[in-house]
Parts: sequence; C-alpha cells; structure tokens
Amino acid sequence: MSFKKISLLFSFLIVTILAKAQQPTQIDSVLTLAQCVDIAIKNNLTVKQSGIKAEQDRIYWQQARAALLPTLGANANYGISFGRGTNNTGVIVDAAQTNSFGLSASSSLLLSNGFSAINNIRQNALQYQAGKMDFQQVKDETTLNIIGLYFTALNAEDQLAQARLQFDASATTLDRETVLNNAGNVAPADYYNAKGSHNSDQINVYNAENAVLTAKINLLEAMNVAFKKDVRLERLQATNSPEAYAQSADDIYNTALTSLALVKAADLRVQAAKKEVSAYTGRLFPTLTLNGNYQTSYANNSPGSFSTQFKQNKYYGPGLSLSIPILNGFQARNNLRLAKLDLLNAQDVNTNTRNQLKQQIEQAHANMKTAYSRLQVLIPTVETYQAAYNAQKTKFDAGVITSDLFILAKNNLDAANVNLINARYEYLIRTKILDYYQGKLSF
Repeated sequence: MSFKKISLLFSFLIVTILAKAQQPTQIDSVLTLAQCVDIAIKNNLTVKQSGIKAEQDRIYWQQARAALLPTLGANANYGISFGRGTNNTGVIVDAAQTNSFGLSASSSLLLSNGFSAINNIRQNALQYQAGKMDFQQVKDETTLNIIGLYFTALNAEDQLAQARLQFDASATTLDRETVLNNAGNVAPADYYNAKGSHNSDQINVYNAENAVLTAKINLLEAMNVAFKKDVRLERLQATNSPEAYAQSADDIYNTALTSLALVKAADLRVQAAKKEVSAYTGRLFPTLTLNGNYQTSYANNSPGSFSTQFKQNKYYGPGLSLSIPILNGFQARNNLRLAKLDLLNAQDVNTNTRNQLKQQIEQAHANMKTAYSRLQVLIPTVETYQAAYNAQKTKFDAGVITSDLFILAKNNLDAANVNLINARYEYLIRTKILDYYQGKLSF
C-alpha cells in the first residue's frame, strides 16, 4: 500500500473516532426512572465538575504524602576552557584547552518540622473525603431533581388521559344533544351548553398535551440529552391510598446528621481546618533534615585516565541541617492566623448548614403532611362527586333535568379527578424529598 493511501486511511480513522466521540448520548424510546437518573448523573455538568474537584483533592493528598519521601537529584556538567587554569589536583597548569566533566548527586530526608508535614497530610486527606461527599451530594441532588421531573411528566400524562376521558364523555353528551336538537326535542340552551362544554374539554386536551410535551422537554434537558418527541416513560403508578410517612421531622433531622453527604462534608471541612492550624503551627518550629551527597569529576589536564580520575576525585557523605525560623516578615505567624480564620469560617458554615437543614426538613415534612391530608380529603371527594354525577346522568338521560345541571355535576367530578391526580404525585414527590434527607433515595 502506498504512503498516500496509508495517510488517507489514517485520516479517515481519526475523523471517524472524533465524530463518534462528539455524538450526543443516545436514549431509548422507552425510558425507566433508573435510566433517566443514570444518564443525568453521567451527563450533568455540575456532577462532572464535582467529580473533577474530588480527583484534584485526591492528587493534593497524594502530593502531601509524597512530601515525606526522600528527595533525590543528579547533575552532570561538561565544560571547555582555554588558557591558564587549575586542574583537579589544585596544580596551576597552562593548557591550550581544558575539557572537564563532573557528576553529582544529592538526597535529603525530612526528619522533623513540628509535625507540619504529618498534619498537612491529614488535612488533605480530610479535604479529599469532603470532596467525595460533595460529589455524592451533587449526585443525590441530581437524582432527586430527576425523580421530581419524572413524576411531573407522569402526572402530566395522567392529566392528559383524564382530559381525554372528559372529552370523550362530553362528545357522547353532545352527540345525544345534537340528535335531540335536530329533532326539536330539546331546548336550544341545553344543546349549546353541551357544545360549549365539549369545546372546553377540547381546549383542556390541548393544554394537557402541551403540559406533557413541556414536562418531557424539562426532563430530557435535565438529563442533558437531545429531545425526542416520541420518547415514552415507564409507568410508575402513584397509589390513591399510600401509607402515612412514619418518621417525624426530628427523626429525619437526626438521621440526616449522620447520613446526608452535605452534613458529612461540612464536618470533614471543620476537621481539615483544624489540621491546617496544626500544620501552620508546626512551621514555627525548627526543621531538621538529613542530607547526603556524592560528587566526582574529570579534567584532561589532570593526571590519570577518565576512570582513574572518577574513582580518585569522588567524595561523599551524610550531613544534618537545622533551619530555625527567626524572622521572615511574619509570614509564618500570619499564615497561622489565616488558618485559624479558615477554621472559624468552616465552623460557621457547619453550624449554618445544620440550621438550614433543620429548617428545610421542617418545611419539607410540613409539605408532606399537607399533601397527605389533601390526598385523604380528595379520595372521598371524588367518590362523592362520582355518585352525584351518576345520579345527575340518570336524570339527564331521562330528561328530568337540563344540561346545565348535568354539566355542573360533570365539571365537579372532572375537577376532583384532576386534583386527585395532582395530589397523588405531589405526595409521592414530598416523600422522596424526605427520603433524600435520610440518604435512602430509591426508585
């Protein structure tokens, strides 16, 4: 194969790989809630950034640990000089040209620095753990958001199904009134009432269809995938008779303090800030370091061969160095003061996190109780309006009552059914929020 053909083939492969890498996430025609959550976590920019931040914290931690390892460096030099000079033995010689070559190596090991390095390792380890908790928190929040959007879309679909039932029922009524009106057996007002009710139901269907479309757009947007008009969601029916949520607000709060990633991250950052203070305190103490070095050289104006000079000119040995901080522009003291302020800030953030969490849980629990109470009222309300509708329909079919009374009964039943559907999903979402605070989101 010619070089030109190989180049063309290679270019084609590169373009193909890049094109595949840039393709958006492909989604199935039918999505489950678990799939929606997985795709959202994979594609969400905030989740990605949080994951990158956690990885950066891990690298900082590794670097802090590596700071305790011995350092080792080597150096080689070669030089050319002309004229009078000194050889490796210290004798002054005259030479037209002197070629010199040298090798050196040095190593050092930190023995003591007031435990600053140890505390720095612990600080970075705690920061890394806090970063992982932040990453988990973002994933949990994304999961909760997707659950809410998913159930909102299911609610919209149920509302659309209800609207279509209402439309079909009013269509049947309109057909009956049309026949009677054409035969002159019904008052014109009854016919026009039935027609107006049917037209209103048609508008409700349009509005419900738009609500379904909007809900799916919002869901796929949160998943960061291209919208598919024909996408369908796996049905997860909200029950009319759910169990009351067992945990109290205090129970949920106490569980959240030990399980919620948000709280764990705040606690870990307080611990990390304490280690930061300890690390900067250690820098006020002397630093003791063990050193070692090796060096040898060769020059063409010195006696002996290359190998002989390398053996004879070598020198090496260990040493200790003690660095005592006396005056460095108060840098060490000011760094310690700043670390103490970091600790105060971390403690304030931790306290504020707990206070806000308590308020959020209290509000979420109150919202759940309201949703549950509303659901318990709406269930018999629908049954009542259903019975009233059945009675009025019997009378209407028998010609005992006019259409306006029948349509009123129908509208009352329709509104109650719509409210019941909303209440079912609202209660379901409210319970998921409380599950999230306890670190037990499930779907």
